[in-house]
Amino acid sequence: MDEPPVSIYRSINAAPRSAYIHVPFCRHRCGYCNFALVAGRDRLIEPYLDAIEAEVQKLPEVYQLDTLFFGGGTPSHLSAVQMKRLGLILSHRFRLSADAEVTAECNPADITIESLDALQELGVNRISLGVQSFNDDKLKILQRDHSSEIAKAGFRLAMDRFKNVSMDLIFAAPGETLQDWEIDLDAAIELEPTHISTYELTYEKGTNFWSRKLKGELSESEEDLRANMYQAAIERFRTAWLEQYEVSSFAIEGFRCRHNMVYWQGNPWFAFGPGAADFVGGARNTSHASTTTWIKRIQNGESPIASTEVISGREHAIERLIFGLRMVDGINVDAFESASGFKLDELVGAKLSELEKLRLITRGEKIRLTEQGRMVADWVGSELFE
Repeated sequence: MDEPPVSIYRSINAAPRSAYIHVPFCRHRCGYCNFALVAGRDRLIEPYLDAIEAEVQKLPEVYQLDTLFFGGGTPSHLSAVQMKRLGLILSHRFRLSADAEVTAECNPADITIESLDALQELGVNRISLGVQSFNDDKLKILQRDHSSEIAKAGFRLAMDRFKNVSMDLIFAAPGETLQDWEIDLDAAIELEPTHISTYELTYEKGTNFWSRKLKGELSESEEDLRANMYQAAIERFRTAWLEQYEVSSFAIEGFRCRHNMVYWQGNPWFAFGPGAADFVGGARNTSHASTTTWIKRIQNGESPIASTEVISGREHAIERLIFGLRMVDGINVDAFESASGFKLDELVGAKLSELEKLRLITRGEKIRLTEQGRMVADWVGSELFE
């Protein structure tokens, strides 16, 4: 699992070799979702594509990409004709490298032979399927629009065509027991995915679940149960040869998500679409989250950017450390210091010593989160960022 040395890091000012395209359209909004999306408003798809085209055309030259990620929303909600147009738009400014990873997030209910054909024509070679669960009662609680059988059938159909299919699973849903979660894990393993991402259900402000929590209609699972569920995933996936390589990510050998590693390694990337945030030239630009506002601003010749944050070299080094620690491989100290220009002891030495005393990290040639540290990775990150 050792990372390669210095070459994993790219300069903060280097031309991006990755791009993220946010497709904000969904059939409906799930109760826990706080992403930038619109549901039941397909009339906006063509204006959205017009706006994407206008944004992409502003790039000054043609760029080569090693990774391309279509996220959402639900990219698979687009029709074959709309996907073809999106691919044509991107081809004006982007060329894919010979071994590029091209991922599309998909809803199980959208998976058909026709939709898979359209995704392949778009250049997709990796599917990320939003399964979330194989328990029909849990799927109803999560307000998903598919059943367990639809999820299994969609996964098998995608795997027959793409051979590289990831799935997302959510744990700690209201009323879910450890045994319920273990049954979900076994059902996922039986399908033999190349990659699995597991996420603890969170109640984000502004979501339907947040409102219901405030009203006492929903309640969070106990902390000990959530920890046991996370540990159960690690143990079960390990026996199935799904190696944990990041706090929430598991993959068989050779199938790590290369696009996500761009983020975790602090490398630059392009991003297009409402709510999308890029990292180009040492600055993070975040577009308006409202799809209609984003479209109107581009139609009016205005910038769709809602906020810009210039990242100093020191801030970038700390971000690289925080996100790099999410990876089980950890941080190669020499490679990190050579790429960032900062000595770790000078940067956050006191904090690292505190975390080591708490047995949340180990230090040596590499800095790694311990298993206990991975349980509280977000807290570790906030401590380092302060």
